[in-house]
Amino acid sequence: MTERAVPILLSRDLRETLEFYERLGFENRGAPPEEWRYLIVGRGEAELHFTEAPDVDPLSTASMCYLYVDDARATHQEWAGLVEPDAATGSRITAPVDTDYGMREFAVVDRNGNLVRVGSTI
Repeated sequence: MTERAVPILLSRDLRETLEFYERLGFENRGAPPEEWRYLIVGRGEAELHFTEAPDVDPLSTASMCYLYVDDARATHQEWAGLVEPDAATGSRITAPVDTDYGMREFAVVDRNGNLVRVGSTI
């Protein structure tokens, strides 16, 4: 039996969220966002779920998840030019760092204030 947890992140605009994550290599794995008012995007084995929350404040949202990848440095290099910093929403990408607990990690904050921490073992 396989079990997994999928956090549900918030989105002010599901279409905008889909476009943001498509630039990072994710694809829509559900119905069009307008149909369900819910979005499922995937990249390889990973899935991120989003629910419509038009009133979310991207500068005070506390939603987050962790995305394990094979090579955090390569993923960061792939994504670095695709995430434009935006002071109005807090959208940004951080540089990878090697942690004391054996992971290489970086963070992406989307235009809804969702924090996606990305990491791989060193």
